[in-house]
Amino acid sequence: MEKSIEQIHDDALREIEAATDDETLKQIAVRFLGRKGAVTGYLRSISQLPPDQRPAAGKRANEVKKLLEAAIEAARGRIAQAAARAGGDIDVSLPGRPARAGSLHPVTRVNNEICTIFSRLGFDIAEGPEIESDYYNFEALNFPPHHPARDMQDTFFVSEAVVLRTHTSPLQVRVMERTQPPVKVIAPGKVYRCDSDLTHSPVFHQVEGLLVDSNVSFGDLKGTLTTFIHQLFDKQIKLRFRPSFFPFTEPSAEVDIMCVICRGRGCRVCSHTGWLEILGSGMVHPAVLENVSYDTSRYSGFAFGVGVERLAMLKYGIDDIRRFFENDMRFLSQF
Repeated sequence: MEKSIEQIHDDALREIEAATDDETLKQIAVRFLGRKGAVTGYLRSISQLPPDQRPAAGKRANEVKKLLEAAIEAARGRIAQAAARAGGDIDVSLPGRPARAGSLHPVTRVNNEICTIFSRLGFDIAEGPEIESDYYNFEALNFPPHHPARDMQDTFFVSEAVVLRTHTSPLQVRVMERTQPPVKVIAPGKVYRCDSDLTHSPVFHQVEGLLVDSNVSFGDLKGTLTTFIHQLFDKQIKLRFRPSFFPFTEPSAEVDIMCVICRGRGCRVCSHTGWLEILGSGMVHPAVLENVSYDTSRYSGFAFGVGVERLAMLKYGIDDIRRFFENDMRFLSQF
């Protein structure tokens, strides 16, 4: 029996070494190591040996089985290498298969550009919670309980005193509570309102700006926003400030820019007026400064808020805000 297992071992090795393809190796493995193979048959016949010879025979048979399995794996590697060599050397001068690289979402691109512009103007970047208390979202910004100005906000209420923030203006108060003037920050982030159509989304991105210091005037606000618009678009874009109302600024102004599509001549996008509304702004209301214990006889400031999607739509000529959130690769791949 001992000679028999050695003969099986030698025969199998000769066939493995002579094999030139995977199919032959599979046949060899079945013939020698399969359920009806030679090694398996030998293991079953060990019971016919005298009891004192069985342990040694079984041990040797298992060793042969492992040796043959290793030899087959080595032969597979040898055959694979031979096939690769037969295919010829790799021509490194041939063009490779291009990998499609991802790109930044257009809203992210414009948001980053806004932050870069204001960083160059000396503004710090502040962040805060998207789930906000009624106090920071309304009351501290001069929206007292039952104030009619609350009707301007279509708000998602988490509870009676907790909301999904409707603007990033709460960060004005949060920053001023922990910082003494001068304060010069922008606050980018998501905001939420119950609104959805071609130009409105229930979730969108806003950048709030705040500057508080001694002798800050409306002229400083106009100069800052004019510089911002000229850097975001171009220096030929004109601005105009229209009187408006916001509870947390006084005086307040809506800011329009010359239509970037028709350059002021009038088109469907600007309703043939030549102007597009882009943001709200104004001087920080004294009541807001008093809520954070700032001396209103010494300090004044301005604030503004701009929708990132609104600017992205104008910058890239996009006619439907919902395209930003549909995840259509045909749309996103253009950026």
